[in-house]
Amino acid sequence: MEAFWISLVVIFVAELGDKSQLMAMTFATRFKPWPVLAGITLATALVHLASVALGGFAGDLLPTTTIAVIAGIAFLGFALWTLRGDELTDEESQKATRTTRSAIIAVGVAFFLAELGDKTMLATITLATQHGWLGTWIGSTVGMVAADALAIMVGRMLGKHLPEKIIRYGAAAAFAIFGVVLIVDALV
Repeated sequence: MEAFWISLVVIFVAELGDKSQLMAMTFATRFKPWPVLAGITLATALVHLASVALGGFAGDLLPTTTIAVIAGIAFLGFALWTLRGDELTDEESQKATRTTRSAIIAVGVAFFLAELGDKTMLATITLATQHGWLGTWIGSTVGMVAADALAIMVGRMLGKHLPEKIIRYGAAAAFAIFGVVLIVDALV
């Protein structure tokens, strides 16, 4: 359960202000919310399953202290990445709005490709090096889907983006705190 809750919170925070949320908002203006959420869930479950497999493999090869320090540094990097911000390119925005095929397939494929190498995938790999794969997989998937569901609701209700600057700073601060805690715990 610890892996589930840690992963849920970390990935939820990581997803705030991410390009995926912008994609979710865009798809929500084109399709009904449930198919969008279903596509996001399927893509996220697949990407995060691969992520925990990679993280579990790396976790078995490296000493625990080394993993914790690397994970802490990675989270500090995620904080800087979050401060830099993510934006949807014009091409990505046009793809999201003009897709006429099945919403679930369109959203699923778009999210799967967008998440490969994204900070939430890397954060999931990092978490899986230290926690059980099943709890990390389910928690990270639920955290990302919850954050994107929030984006869908906000996108549908307000038709605007969340206050990007506040979200970016809050998410970056959370990553920095997680990173410092990991490093301090490993070295103390």
